[in-house]
Amino acid sequence: MNRRTKIAAVAAALLITAGAAGSAAASGDGRGGSREAAALTGTAKLYRPAGDDITFSFDAHLAAKDNNDPQAATGTFRFSHYKPGFPGGYAVAKVDCLVTGGKMAVVTGVIVDTDLKDRMGKRVGVSVNDLGKHDRLGYSWVGRETDLEVPPCLSSAPFEKVEAGTGDFHVLPWQLEYPTR
Repeated sequence: MNRRTKIAAVAAALLITAGAAGSAAASGDGRGGSREAAALTGTAKLYRPAGDDITFSFDAHLAAKDNNDPQAATGTFRFSHYKPGFPGGYAVAKVDCLVTGGKMAVVTGVIVDTDLKDRMGKRVGVSVNDLGKHDRLGYSWVGRETDLEVPPCLSSAPFEKVEAGTGDFHVLPWQLEYPTR
């Protein structure tokens, strides 16, 4: 094989390899399969100058096969609020909806484990804005009427600041598939 043929063969092999890697990356999972439709993961503490320990953790996912049904989302999320001299508490919710767009996510779930017994079985909603080191978060139990029924897929705007150094929320944007005519 002469030098030109060798260079052409190497170039062709590189192009084929790059094309295969590009199609795997485009599919979303790096292995050539399809990525999940949406996700919200991570843990962070809310900023409180008084020293309250308020933590939110998410492990919420929408499978690729359920792309057009955000209420088929699965997973859990947990939140807790503790402070010296304050009884505090925690809750774990089973996800029943996940909607994401860009770096924003809204997740709702029904509380399945808690030490706040009057909250067991209630749906709550949380919103996240994934801003890297400056994530923000909101929740449905803000305001005077906190006992109202929260519909699936709804929460408040992400009005809370996350404590510096604790925000590691990751939002996988949803890509809604529209029917063709």
